[in-house]
Order: sequence, then structure tokens, then C-alpha cells
Amino acid sequence: MLEMSGFGLFGAFLLIGFALFLLNIATSVWAYLDAKKLGKSNEYALLLLIGTLIFPVAGLIVYLLVRRA
Repeated sequence: MLEMSGFGLFGAFLLIGFALFLLNIATSVWAYLDAKKLGKSNEYALLLLIGTLIFPVAGLIVYLLVRRA
């Protein structure tokens, strides 16, 4: 009943996890490029990239709050 034509519940979770991983990479790269576009230093942009990769949700929220400061 839970099987989706051979894909299975594990496969569905694996697919969702992979999609979230790709979303994490995309938002981290976006934050890095946005910081560079706003004229921030290379160190700031790199620290932002690492921070959003490690703490995806919290890092992105903090960046969005302080990005124009």
C-alpha cells in the first residue's frame, strides 16, 4: 500500500532529502553572490557561504535581516 511503483517510502525520503540538499546549495550560492553584488568583502561573502551551508535556515534568515545594514 505504501509502495509507489517500486520506488518505496525510503526512495521518497531519499528524493526529498536530495531536493532539500540542492535547495541548501542554491540558497547558499545565492547569498554569496548577493553579498558580492552588494559590495561586501570577499571574507564576509565566504563566511556567509560557509554559515548558510552549515546552518541553512537560520543562516539565511539572519542574512536576510542584516543584508542591507
